[in-house]
Amino acid sequence: MARSSLFTALFTLGIVMSGVAVAEDEALPTPEDLAPYKMLRSMQFVQDSVVAGDHSAAEMQKFMLATIDKRLRTADPEIFDDTRNVDAALIYSMSGGNPATLEYLVSRDVGGYFDNRVADALRKYLSGKGTLVSKSLVEMLPEYRDTTLGPYLALVAANAVVGNNPEEALKFYDLARLTAPGTIIEEAALRRSVAVTAERGMVEKGLGYANRYARRFLHSPYASQFADLFVMLAVDNYDSIKNEEIENTLSFMDNERRREVYLRIARRAAIAGKIDLARMASGHADAIPTSPGMDRKQQTDLYTGLAEISTKDIDQAVENIDGIPEGALSARDEALRSAARLVAEEVLRQPDMNSLTQETSVNVENQEHSAANLPAQGHSGAAAQADANEAVYRSGAVFEEFVTNSRAKLVEIDGLLAKESDKK
Repeated sequence: MARSSLFTALFTLGIVMSGVAVAEDEALPTPEDLAPYKMLRSMQFVQDSVVAGDHSAAEMQKFMLATIDKRLRTADPEIFDDTRNVDAALIYSMSGGNPATLEYLVSRDVGGYFDNRVADALRKYLSGKGTLVSKSLVEMLPEYRDTTLGPYLALVAANAVVGNNPEEALKFYDLARLTAPGTIIEEAALRRSVAVTAERGMVEKGLGYANRYARRFLHSPYASQFADLFVMLAVDNYDSIKNEEIENTLSFMDNERRREVYLRIARRAAIAGKIDLARMASGHADAIPTSPGMDRKQQTDLYTGLAEISTKDIDQAVENIDGIPEGALSARDEALRSAARLVAEEVLRQPDMNSLTQETSVNVENQEHSAANLPAQGHSGAAAQADANEAVYRSGAVFEEFVTNSRAKLVEIDGLLAKESDKK
């Protein structure tokens, strides 16, 4: 459908939703003739369609925002005698509209149509000073709770207080989503609730929000951001989360999306040294059928190998990492593999015992039953001593400290790779 015909259809929808009857022989009104609140309803329909999965409507959303902006700026002041148009202007400003337009309207409001408390709070919030008006926004919520402004003000208030009071912010996000179900407001409130709980380790609440999001908004253009937040929640709090809870949330996804999230979990878990989780996620990713021509086994081999670098299976881990064909990984994963190889080489390199003598001497004295004190069987004295030295090195505090530092380097390297990837 051409843009012009789609535009007409959407504004016709706004008219119908507004309850205005149009005779068959009557010409449709142009945008310049429509009241702002009718235009806003059409824009809300488009925005809700986008988060429901109709990504083709995204361009129309931009077009409609620009059209409503023009309508508000050129409207006669008397149009705001209708409080629905006042609400439309405020909602427009909270829905991605031009903040300067609200400033323009309020500065010319000689009729006192706009509530100065709301207008001033929104102007400061939209200029990046939300924390300064967080108290005012919270105090206004009860008054506007059951109005068309209610869900939007609840979302804005939550965003304003989240830095200082995340628990209170979650209550406002709950209010926003419950009073505007199935809309872009609910999508944003759920996604931001997952972010708050993931960042603060609020596992039980986080899983609840994640399940609701997965059931309702997996086709939103912001679903990838949700996936990153869920991976953070699952990996960083794995000691408090059961595998079944992870599987339950991901069960709402199609095979491709579920496999992708399992791979993200495996990657983050591998870098964090959470071996069991990396293995579990890699195993689930491997078990999910893939589309023809799509093979992600190399990624699961890499992430499993990364996790096992700091274990007794390091030799096998290195073998698995080296066995991945060149060119089978993305540039970012290939760089991560190179870094992992360097770390593994340092772990496996024979230590200079002269440099370790003082650090390991106490450990040796306390290891009467360790491999260092067992009689050599079938080895020369020098070979047996070398094996004993390696055993002491692998089991001592020096090894643990080295692996910890090396893993921290992997995390740092991966972070740098992510930034480079974002720049591209």
